[in-house]
Amino acid sequence: MSDLFSVAGRVALVTGGTSGIGYMIAKGLVAHGAKTYIVGRSADSCGAVAEELSSFGTCLPLVADLSAVDGVNALAVALAEREDALHILVNNAGAMYEAPLGAFTEEGWDQVVDLNLKSVFFLTQALVPQLRAGASDERPAAVVNIGSMGGTRVGPKENYSYQAAKAGLHHLTGSLGKRLGAEHITVNAIAPGFFPSRLTVITDEQMPAIMQLVPRRRMGRDDDIVGAVIHLASRAGGFITGAVIPLDGGMTL
Repeated sequence: MSDLFSVAGRVALVTGGTSGIGYMIAKGLVAHGAKTYIVGRSADSCGAVAEELSSFGTCLPLVADLSAVDGVNALAVALAEREDALHILVNNAGAMYEAPLGAFTEEGWDQVVDLNLKSVFFLTQALVPQLRAGASDERPAAVVNIGSMGGTRVGPKENYSYQAAKAGLHHLTGSLGKRLGAEHITVNAIAPGFFPSRLTVITDEQMPAIMQLVPRRRMGRDDDIVGAVIHLASRAGGFITGAVIPLDGGMTL
């Protein structure tokens, strides 16, 4: 039982790991002993964050643009050149676009859906060989998709493609969980509510009213998201697959 929640010695990859929720997850995995690759589009920021997190353990940068399948495949090749097996894949990279219904553009739609949904499918597909190599009945490999409260309820903002992509990601999680479970690969999603992130734009004036909508009366913290990911990525979560876990302080209630 001593290693029930352990990720020590595991190999992890976190997309969008240089900021926001991705940074929180990467820092937590590194600090808990996982060899963690962070993925970002900027070589400078990716390298700087990897250097910073290396003070807690092993963190390595991989630069990739996941908005197109060519970038997804290049990332899969880069990881395969470095690691034979992958134990934890966190699909976190995402984008947001907001515009009134009549002004919503095809570019804004595609930008969000391609990164938030399409890239998750094709990156997971491309990394299945490494996930299989890292999987066993006793210690499954784990795919953790970062969805959103916006994929489970319709919010006030006109971010149509974001909400649609996150709802699709939640359903895709179940499809992949059903397909890969027999191969000792779990696939689950976490649906965060309000966490500090570049995608969460809340003014100081708006904050008191919004927090009244959260039964826990606060925003999410590092330990909240790290704890959820480690649960799913460790032996403790080995019998959970295809689930979408709300992490929103009770807002979906």
